[in-house]
Amino acid sequence: MWIALAALSAMLVKAFRARRRAPADSPGDETVATATGPLGGAGARTEDVGDAGHGRYVVPVLLLCALGVALAQAVVVPALPLFQRQLELNPSVAAWLLTSFMLASAVATPIAGRLGDLIGYRRVLVVCLLCLAAGSALAAVADRGDWFAGMVAGRVVQGFSGGAFPLAFGLARRRVPERRLPGVIASLSAMFGVGGAVGMAVAGPLADALGTASLFLLTLALALPALAGTLALRPDPGRGSIRTRTTRSPAPTTRTTLDLPGALLLAATLVALLLGISQGRAWGWAAPLTIGVLCGALVFGAGFVGTELRATAPLLDMRLLRGRQPAAIHAATVIISVAMFAAVTLIPQFVQTPGGDGGYGYGFGVSAARTGLVIAPMAVCMLLAVPVSTRLAARTGNATTFRIGAGVAAVTLLSLGAVHDRLWDFLVAGAALGTAYGFAFASLGGLVVDAVPAEQTGAATGVNTILRTIGGAAGAQLATAIVTGSGGTGGSMGGGSVVPVESGYSTAFYAAAVAAAAALLISVGARSEGRRGRGERRAVIGEG
Repeated sequence: MWIALAALSAMLVKAFRARRRAPADSPGDETVATATGPLGGAGARTEDVGDAGHGRYVVPVLLLCALGVALAQAVVVPALPLFQRQLELNPSVAAWLLTSFMLASAVATPIAGRLGDLIGYRRVLVVCLLCLAAGSALAAVADRGDWFAGMVAGRVVQGFSGGAFPLAFGLARRRVPERRLPGVIASLSAMFGVGGAVGMAVAGPLADALGTASLFLLTLALALPALAGTLALRPDPGRGSIRTRTTRSPAPTTRTTLDLPGALLLAATLVALLLGISQGRAWGWAAPLTIGVLCGALVFGAGFVGTELRATAPLLDMRLLRGRQPAAIHAATVIISVAMFAAVTLIPQFVQTPGGDGGYGYGFGVSAARTGLVIAPMAVCMLLAVPVSTRLAARTGNATTFRIGAGVAAVTLLSLGAVHDRLWDFLVAGAALGTAYGFAFASLGGLVVDAVPAEQTGAATGVNTILRTIGGAAGAQLATAIVTGSGGTGGSMGGGSVVPVESGYSTAFYAAAVAAAAALLISVGARSEGRRGRGERRAVIGEG
């Protein structure tokens, strides 16, 4: 990883030098665009077809941005027991190091995506990366001083970088040539899972060797070159400021406002929903607080839908959620995310469970550092699956690629529920799951981008990113609830105490397999056509 960062830093130095040599309007920076309505209207696309010396760095910079944000979200998960011991916290309190990031990301992602549609993706992406760097630095300093509130505050600031995902999609759609766009979209989409798997793989060994503060220094080390690379890119052409009201001028430079009421209601909806899902087990699922928070999410959600339907310039065009095509894409996104995050929650817990004669009768007693090695095959195979899935989608379509990934995930999880007696079972299953989720997440990006006009790319991918977060939170809680709900007198260490039994893990793996199979069934109604001779692509759901 450090070698890759050094190579990228050298590339960025060349990019800055090239930017100073080439003026923004030089012939080498030729831009092709069509403009119809706000930000170019349906089908609008801005494409850098020349090379001013730094256009070639767009793709690695965007991938680094996505990797840094995805890794930042998941990197604390394997280290939560270390934080508990270090700061003498109970598990529900330590979990706020993850929950705080998710809540901030849920608020920032749709707003950042829409702001990118309105005023330019690069400009907003710079702000998101500044948040990632500042939050990482604050959390690292707070960790050194054993200041838990400061660490949570740093995680909140880090979470605001979650908007980088829709911004990267929007920037790619405007800057990447059409022939390369499918592969870039697939890679960016897969980074959501790749970054999470890499974060979980490196967190244990890194925290054991250098301390928990090193986790935040790692995200800082990713944020700084990503920020430098983004600053080296050419500013977005034709972007202005947001006005306070919508104008209905017939000119093609129509500007729209940011829908503040809609933004506030959506933020309240997502915060309440994720708070209820992530804290429901600690509070009690039948507790008045849990029920009240989840009911509040329903009320805020209904208010958001009503506001958006009446808004002249909505934060989220509700047409993006209506019809078989968007409904199938978003439903499949949530459900496959449930399956993935259930698996990455169960595998570390199972392998770390003390086994043998002095243990619970199952598990391997693997340390946190060695758990990272168990997760590593998943991360590697997920990354290797991206170029393969891109070529497959070009021939068969994104929907078919998604179905293959969901199907492999379902079979693998089913097998893992039945057979998990050896550590090799988890290594092989991890490799298969990494390949499966690499296919599934890579194809989701293409399905979403193909389904919306260019000027809605940020908003649509922002919604899809949030649905992945919601599905992931639900999957982790579902897996934990099933395992803890199976409590019994476990093994020789039980001594009458209530501990999870092995059958609880089997049931949880089966439930994750059912979720993956459900995503497969939903996608059966989806058919996407591969790239045609002229490089045109389109996704069609429910036709034919």
